Amino acid sequence: MAAEGVRIRVDAEAALRDLGRMMARAEKPRGMFDAIGASLVTSTQMHFERGTGPDGSPWPPSLRALTEGGKTLIDSAILMQSITFVASDTGVEVGTNILYAAVHQFGATIQAKTDQGLRFKVGDQWVRKDSVTIPARPFLGLDDADSAEIVHIAEDWLAGEERGRPS
Repeated sequence: MAAEGVRIRVDAEAALRDLGRMMARAEKPRGMFDAIGASLVTSTQMHFERGTGPDGSPWPPSLRALTEGGKTLIDSAILMQSITFVASDTGVEVGTNILYAAVHQFGATIQAKTDQGLRFKVGDQWVRKDSVTIPARPFLGLDDADSAEIVHIAEDWLAGEERGRPS
């Protein structure tokens, strides 16, 4: 008795038609980059909520959060709410126009420009320092979940209405 075989049938015309639709969509991918940008803004804002960098490591707590309570980098939430994106047919950029963002992303040492030093309030007391080191608290960047989501968005976008269609 002969063994039953398995056969796969590919409808070449339908496959080429679907591929042609995907290629046409790929010529103007701004819609895909819009979706990726929106996803990355949400993910970046979640880094603020969790107080972690894209690599999952916790941020060093800020002096304000330690003395007054609350979360690091979201006392006013201005930086967190400023995260935005710009998409085009060639890519997407996610970031912020807040001047002090780079200090928090990369860390910095701020030196006093005068002999009077830097003055700031900690709790109820004023403090004077010649310099202050702010540790890096990276909030921009991709984690594994972001990378997987980008692939998912791209697949869905390229498939368009074809996804889920009976073959």
